[in-house]
Amino acid sequence: MSRIGKQPIAIPSGVEVSLGDEIKVKGPKGSLTTPADASVDYKIEDGQVIITRKDESRTARAQHGLRRTLLANCVEGVSKGFEKSLEVVGVGYKVQVAGKSVVLTVGYSHPVEFPLPAGIEAKVEGSKLTISGIDKQMVGEVAAKIRKVRPPEPYKGKGIKYLDEQIRRKAGKSGSK
Repeated sequence: MSRIGKQPIAIPSGVEVSLGDEIKVKGPKGSLTTPADASVDYKIEDGQVIITRKDESRTARAQHGLRRTLLANCVEGVSKGFEKSLEVVGVGYKVQVAGKSVVLTVGYSHPVEFPLPAGIEAKVEGSKLTISGIDKQMVGEVAAKIRKVRPPEPYKGKGIKYLDEQIRRKAGKSGSK
């Protein structure tokens, strides 16, 4: 049995979960929906959501842990939210938030403007950019797209990197002997 799927999802106070064809999760930060799967059963008992398989088919086993994780991410998102931190490294590289977009000055001939989708917020502190929102998948995707504008290079480490990312450095050209 799935080790992840077996764990119940605790519903914090202020969060409301309604079951159906789509599972709706409403909380203090907003509301999210996740699709329900027909091969697993959802029950709300004692302030917890318990997910069980209907049978031992391959699809039911595959969906058990996945659906539990998706629902747990929705519950955590509407109660606490998610955030990813990026760091801009390089001489003259800078980042700014202008309204509903992030403006990156990262060594191109022009500043790159990245529009933020609805529900995603950005905050800048020096060279550190923090992306936050209630949808974990959307926060990760936006952070990955911003990083893709100028990924870190291995020689000097210049570029946009995740805050906890380690860049594998390479030695440059060796001098004459």
